[in-house]
Amino acid sequence: MATYKDLANLIYPNINISIDDLEKKFPKRNLKEGAMVIRFAPSPTGFLHTGSLFTSLLDCYYAHQSGGIFYIRLEDTDTKREIAGSGESLIKQLQAFDVIPDEGYLSDTEEIGAYGPYKQSNRSLIYNTCIKHLIEIGRAYPCFCSAEELQALRQEQEARKEIPGYYGKYAKYRDFPVEEAMAKIQAGDPYIIRFKSMGDHRNKISFHDEIKGDLELTENDQDIVICKSDGLPTYHFAHLVDDHFMRTTHITRGEEWLSSLPIHLELFDSIGFEHPKYAHFPVIMKVDENGNRRKLSKRKDEEAAVSYFLEQGYPKYGFIEYLLTIANSNYEAWRNENLDKDFHEFKLSFDKMSLDGALFDIAKVANISKERMAYRKAKDLALEVKEWAKTYNVPFYNHIIQDEEFFISILNIEREKEKPRKDYAKYSDIYPIISFFFDDVYQAIDKKAFEWNPTISKSDIKAVLEDYYNTMDLSLSEEEWFNSIKELATRHGFADNIKVWKKDKESYKGHVGDVSEFLRIALSGKRNSPNLYYVIQILGENKVKARIKATLDTLE
Repeated sequence: MATYKDLANLIYPNINISIDDLEKKFPKRNLKEGAMVIRFAPSPTGFLHTGSLFTSLLDCYYAHQSGGIFYIRLEDTDTKREIAGSGESLIKQLQAFDVIPDEGYLSDTEEIGAYGPYKQSNRSLIYNTCIKHLIEIGRAYPCFCSAEELQALRQEQEARKEIPGYYGKYAKYRDFPVEEAMAKIQAGDPYIIRFKSMGDHRNKISFHDEIKGDLELTENDQDIVICKSDGLPTYHFAHLVDDHFMRTTHITRGEEWLSSLPIHLELFDSIGFEHPKYAHFPVIMKVDENGNRRKLSKRKDEEAAVSYFLEQGYPKYGFIEYLLTIANSNYEAWRNENLDKDFHEFKLSFDKMSLDGALFDIAKVANISKERMAYRKAKDLALEVKEWAKTYNVPFYNHIIQDEEFFISILNIEREKEKPRKDYAKYSDIYPIISFFFDDVYQAIDKKAFEWNPTISKSDIKAVLEDYYNTMDLSLSEEEWFNSIKELATRHGFADNIKVWKKDKESYKGHVGDVSEFLRIALSGKRNSPNLYYVIQILGENKVKARIKATLDTLE
């Protein structure tokens, strides 16, 4: 009479090692008490989602603050959805936000660590050894149902208003005689491997989640697929085998996986593995135009892709701090009390994580980034912007490398002071604001941009500019310079104070603000620019005079 072991040997004739052998090959890690081993396990099926960056950032943070290990595992068993190159792309995008693994998958040709392979498609020996063991002990079996049979089964369950799935009396091959199963395999009939559940959906299980606390969940009774017809394991099975033999202590994932938890816990128990702790993170949500909360969508929201933030040039330190504000409710209070500290000094806690979906706020991302960028040293910011522009704005990059000290001086306008200017929320904001400093950009400005105030004559504008051309003095302090502009204004019939002008508009051609605007437009081609005093100081006398001369020519 054939046994389960005979069936297992027929299906896996080349598996000659045991689970005990795997336990010896991948021993428990020698880490201090309380150290967390946490993994981020992306699938190479497309771009890195902002929610995935959020999860991986926290994984890395928790592991390192506990003195543990953060590793990356590539879950590439879904070959139908795999996009070539996306695995390596994910790693590069994670690295851009300082999410760097201590071990694991780095590329299709590189990985580090003693608990690999870290790419699931290379771990078939490990999976097959565990599946063979489950078949031997009667907790897994081959299922020969066709797609048509499964569809018919679902329709029958729907008609009876019963729970859909492959379980109990609906599990056709659950108790199929071993001899007959072996005969079908030997005859070449296609099959998959299913897990034999001992659960009952009428029962409940108790479980403690690190974030959500004590939970009561419906017991699993589904005989789920653990190995597909192509020989690759399903996510449900592969992840638990990997987490056991990679010695993961905490599994972190989105709360949408809570419904699958009873399946995973039963799988761990059936094979004799101690299950790790679980922490189900809140899903990142967005309020739509109708005021409804929904998940941040790959299809609807450009900010759902991490690549959006890279392309726009949001500084990593700003974006990371924003994600920490939605990770822990006490982060902002800590930051306000520790303005001079590095955010890595903040103690992240499961207890302070939201129980509801975290709302994503792009305006808040910009505000935090603007605040952090304002306090960067000009030299440090220049290096960041240069690196970004090299990939995302080549004309900007070419201008930067022509004279990097000149670029640093531009970025330093009203920067390194107690209350610096806060002009930029991201690197892509900078070039449109400061590009006029570069002669070729200034020269290409459409002369229609010089739209003078229609209430002031061209002759008055020319007179003011000619006067400044002949009297400019770059040795003046900022206060002295502004006083000289007031004097320039009064010499040409403009009030040296806006309040004075408002009280008696008939007595003046305009006010000192108009005079400053004439200069600003002449030197930048814009009605708004960084502090005009520093613009003049950076351009220098020759360029200032050349630009005033060019402007005067347009007023002829």
